[in-house]
Amino acid sequence: MFEIFSESFQSIANKIRFNDDEKSLARAIDELKKVLLKNDVYHKAVKELLQKIELQTKAQGIGKQNFLQALKDSLQALLDTKGNQGFVFASRPPTSILMVGLQGSGKTTTTAKLAYYLKNKNKKVLLIPCDLQRMAAVEQLRQLAQQIEVDFFESSAQSPQQVAQEALIFAQDKHYDVLLFDTAGRLAIDEHLMQELQEVKTIIQPFETFYVADSLSGQEGVRNAEIFHQKIKIDGVILSKFDSDSKGGIALSIAYQLGLPLRFIGSGEKVADLDVFLPDRIISRLMGAGDIATLAEKTSSVFSEKETKAITKKIKKGQFNFEDFLAQIENVKKLGNLGNLVGMIPGLGNMAGALKNVDLDNSQEIKSIKSMVNSMTKKERENPDLLNGSRRKRIAQGAGLDIADVNRIIKQFDNASKMAKKLSSKGGMQNLMGMMQQMKGKFPR
Repeated sequence: MFEIFSESFQSIANKIRFNDDEKSLARAIDELKKVLLKNDVYHKAVKELLQKIELQTKAQGIGKQNFLQALKDSLQALLDTKGNQGFVFASRPPTSILMVGLQGSGKTTTTAKLAYYLKNKNKKVLLIPCDLQRMAAVEQLRQLAQQIEVDFFESSAQSPQQVAQEALIFAQDKHYDVLLFDTAGRLAIDEHLMQELQEVKTIIQPFETFYVADSLSGQEGVRNAEIFHQKIKIDGVILSKFDSDSKGGIALSIAYQLGLPLRFIGSGEKVADLDVFLPDRIISRLMGAGDIATLAEKTSSVFSEKETKAITKKIKKGQFNFEDFLAQIENVKKLGNLGNLVGMIPGLGNMAGALKNVDLDNSQEIKSIKSMVNSMTKKERENPDLLNGSRRKRIAQGAGLDIADVNRIIKQFDNASKMAKKLSSKGGMQNLMGMMQQMKGKFPR
């Protein structure tokens, strides 16, 4: 979604070629209106946004940069709502969070993503399944809990109210930082659902209630969020499925129409694909300026400072080996969607779409590399220079690969090691950024 808006905003701003050209400003405003409405932004929000942009641009002097600044300021004013941002902990643990939303919104998966986010912040989390309506919901949450290695509350209770009560008793003196209650949804809002949620909420007395909204649901999603807010009071919204296929207008519409703070966005299918929704960072990405702060936070949660220093030292000495390589691939997989990560780098948002479907878990190339490395001895993994012809033939047979594939992978590894060594030298990263800027126009759209 980010690159769609980013490209549109830059294209629209480019229509203002001359200073003090009111006709070009009018054309830019008209084009912006079409883009916002096409992406499901509420029509009254669009009207107010355009009025502010036009007035500010004229006041500061019509020009491309002033137009972009007015757009940025207006988006900031729209998205800045009352309430907490990101995840806020209660003054006394555990922090109980009630997760609500309609069936099919991605609520259970989002609950697990939030648990994974908190786990990476060294928090002890308990996942509690209060969705007993959908047959597979409990099992889905159990499997996700196993996958991300957080605690899951087992219960044979027949009602969500009972499960909630038992979970609270179980969590006493267990020193949990956060309790996440996954509740039932329906295909549509009904009185029985709301009554059940109200009763569960009364039992839990949650610190906050999060509503999970499907980013593809448009204005219908906004109306549903409003009903939930009226009935049980929502403290924040998490947008699921907020990827490049989403129109994304629901984010602006929820902020404008309901005044509810957007807390997180789910931007992919992996458990790591959940980002804090901080207005200034989101607007930075929308404007094509990336989001280095979020990228730094995500990488620091996966790559420890000690590990990073150790790897950098090995790269500089030319000692980076296949075991290190596989370890780094596993770490990169924890960061989530590659397209989403690249979109956080200033100036490289246009490359995000080309990378959004890159899946390191199911990549045939990665599988081949793993098979090859697993067919090596420990000494061969640690010292690639040992890989002569006879060793390569043995490794190819063990991995079920052609000798040509093994030779190609080893050559790629050698080239990557040399490149990494070069980049680790002074000025290396600046050279990389320059290369990527030149390459981004070559990626297919």
